[in-house]
Amino acid sequence: MNKLLETFENHLLENLPKSKTFHPHFEEALANMLQAGGKRFRPMLLLSVVNSKKSLLIPNSLDVALGLEMLHTYSLIHDDLPAMDDADLRRGFETLHKKYGEVTAILVGDALNTESFNKIANAPLHNDIKVELIKTLSSDGGIDGMIIGQAIDCFYENKKLELDQLEFLHINKTAKLIAGSLKMGALIAEYDLETQEKLYSFGIDLGLLFQIQDDIIDETKTEEEAGKTTQNDEAKNSFVNLLGLAGAKESADKLAKKCENTLNTFDKNLKENLDELLTKYLFRHNS
Repeated sequence: MNKLLETFENHLLENLPKSKTFHPHFEEALANMLQAGGKRFRPMLLLSVVNSKKSLLIPNSLDVALGLEMLHTYSLIHDDLPAMDDADLRRGFETLHKKYGEVTAILVGDALNTESFNKIANAPLHNDIKVELIKTLSSDGGIDGMIIGQAIDCFYENKKLELDQLEFLHINKTAKLIAGSLKMGALIAEYDLETQEKLYSFGIDLGLLFQIQDDIIDETKTEEEAGKTTQNDEAKNSFVNLLGLAGAKESADKLAKKCENTLNTFDKNLKENLDELLTKYLFRHNS
């Protein structure tokens, strides 16, 4: 897995987006949050699924993985804006709107969003597969997923949601892009439809688990430990605010065990590739 991550990181650094212009800092800002790192969780999910069945397609999949990371990074940049979470820290670094100004941050996010689909469209894969990849990412990262989740999250600040509404919010805002990452890997590897659907469902549970864990981290970790702004969810509909810290940890434990059980039902190669990536994440809320 370290080799797979290293391959992706090298590809990212060699293919940072560029703006061919005389703007004094836009190109630097465009690369800033991609270079800042992060878990690379979504592209690694995609590449792990590809690696489990068609490892020879890893080089052909790197632009797709990079496009996925670009779209995720754009969402973080916009999420941190003053109109949304107004955060000062992301991936251990100053947020873009703090460093370069709000206009530049908005435009960098816009650029990464559109460039993500350009990367996929030009990847060395069959056109039929690329169409399905774009359909998946645009749905799960768009109005049928991340965007409506974010809209609900922002609109209902200081307005308490019920548990099923909170789960709907975070299934869309967070979980669908994680589920889509797994499905995109399955599309490239040409897994059968049943496996694609099973991976997607697994990704929804995994994404919901990640959101509960993030809510716990926001409550219990310092900014230095988390690498991002914490103690920032007072007005938000978070699992900790609704269930309490103990209740959120109990929910995370149940979901982690469910994910672990599902993981054990996948075929040997798929399980081993995902297990290597997920082992350190499933129960991170207890660390």
